[in-house]
Amino acid sequence: MENHISSDIIDSWLKAWSMSRELPLPVKFKSGLKVDVGFEKQKTRYVFTELNDDFIQLSKDINEPWVFLKVCASPSEVKRHVLKKWIVQPQGYMMSCFHPMTIPDICLHNDYKLEITNYNSTYVIKVVTQKGEAASLGRLILVDELAVYDRILTDDNHKRKGLATFLMKELEKIALSKGISKNFLVATEEGKPLYESLGWKLYCFYTSIVIPL
Repeated sequence: MENHISSDIIDSWLKAWSMSRELPLPVKFKSGLKVDVGFEKQKTRYVFTELNDDFIQLSKDINEPWVFLKVCASPSEVKRHVLKKWIVQPQGYMMSCFHPMTIPDICLHNDYKLEITNYNSTYVIKVVTQKGEAASLGRLILVDELAVYDRILTDDNHKRKGLATFLMKELEKIALSKGISKNFLVATEEGKPLYESLGWKLYCFYTSIVIPL
């Protein structure tokens, strides 16, 4: 795990996250960042690179449901500093690969084909069956010389066929074609082993809390 968390990298990652969803770009909020998300179950998100007084005070001030506070810290650290009204969400892992990935030579089976689209600085790759059924999907957003991988998903009926690995390879090709080899993403517990197998390292823990209804 990295010893130093770069606020520039977190800023670029959150900018990419917002661009991918076509949301307003992050704005500064004290020592952190704020995004007006506007979803029913995620109205706003605040992101902090450290568990500091700004984060702790904000957690005391907010009573509204579906406002997410997110911080580069472990769940145990966060729990010690926030009130019980906050519910810790499933663990996230910020991961980095600041060099080309270690990806095996893999080909797409004839049962599948690729569909590639893009908008602003976001590239979307879909792996679909020959009948057009979505099997795997992922996004790449290029921001500030950083390649951000987002919403990498594989349908349950198509898992363990190497589709996610192939998808990552194709997304990386786009980044490398633009001269970018500094890669970043947020992984779930389920996705983390895949990225580790491709040469990614844990950058920092990423913990989210929210007051649900």
